[in-house]
Amino acid sequence: MKLLLLLIMTTASSQGVHAQSTSLNNYHAWWKEKYLQKPAKNPKAKLLPLIIVKGNKFVNAGGETILFRGVSIADPDKIYHEGHWNKLLFEKAKDMGVMLVRIPVHPAAWRDRSPLKYLSLLDSAVSWCTDLGMYVDIDWHSIGNLEMELFQDAMYNTTLKETYEFWQTIARHFTGNNTVAFYELFNEPTTYRGQLGNISWSTWKKINENIIQLIRTFDNETIPLVAGFDWAYDLTPLREEPINAIGIGYVTHPYPNKRSQPWEPKWEEDFGFAAQRYPVLATEMGFNVRKGDPEDGAENYGTRITKYLENNGIGWLAWNFDPEWGPQLLSSWDYELTGSGKFFKAAMHK
Repeated sequence: MKLLLLLIMTTASSQGVHAQSTSLNNYHAWWKEKYLQKPAKNPKAKLLPLIIVKGNKFVNAGGETILFRGVSIADPDKIYHEGHWNKLLFEKAKDMGVMLVRIPVHPAAWRDRSPLKYLSLLDSAVSWCTDLGMYVDIDWHSIGNLEMELFQDAMYNTTLKETYEFWQTIARHFTGNNTVAFYELFNEPTTYRGQLGNISWSTWKKINENIIQLIRTFDNETIPLVAGFDWAYDLTPLREEPINAIGIGYVTHPYPNKRSQPWEPKWEEDFGFAAQRYPVLATEMGFNVRKGDPEDGAENYGTRITKYLENNGIGWLAWNFDPEWGPQLLSSWDYELTGSGKFFKAAMHK
């Protein structure tokens, strides 16, 4: 009886040790989580010429001025879940005449996928773009008031800490990769006419300077892009308080609804003046074409905005190379172009 009891106890003890061992093997070891580490050397990192700032222009290593034309795609996580995250997407963008691809990373997607897994999506995009001779703009795609941490929608919710950590991770990961030409620090700062609190330009200026300083601890080549207020449209504060950093550019999003016509003198007043001193890039713009409208938009917006930007040395990127996120450049995942898609393709091929 004692022998049987001892055998049962020994077996139970053995099973307990085995269960404990299995449990330990499956335990999520938080102390082994290290996504913030230097990536493996990328043999494609230097295939494209490095883009730098010279005066109020973006230039390549040969000193040639580059006037970028391109598109924003949708968030890679969205495209992946819809089954279209592949090189074909970027080949079709190249067919449009694209020189620069803007990749919007939503805070919600960054958290949901996890930084490590999201970086693998970005690595694929950068590799495909390198193969196709296109540059990349990585955009932290939030809309709202970063100081008060109030945002336009849940997908944009973030914090100052997460924003700093995002750029810490991105800069460390892509340092030395010439294909990644731009880091767009924050998509669209806005207080939504007071609904998202308030923030002064001086505070916004300091936040961006902190991000730039952090980025340059890891990467002093990729060009930071700073957006103005009013959903990244208004650069008038630069007249008095430009960002205290060299080698950067500024962003505007000159959608047709931002100001009433006549547009050109108002564009000059709101952002065009800045291009006389600093590099400026219109990283979002676009329009919808309704049935019966001309393909260059209501009142010829497309023709007028592209002409104005290029006459002032401002590159531009059309929104969005996706069949859902409007204004859409695609009517379906068969890559058939909408009216505005056709317009921007023709504009890029001029």
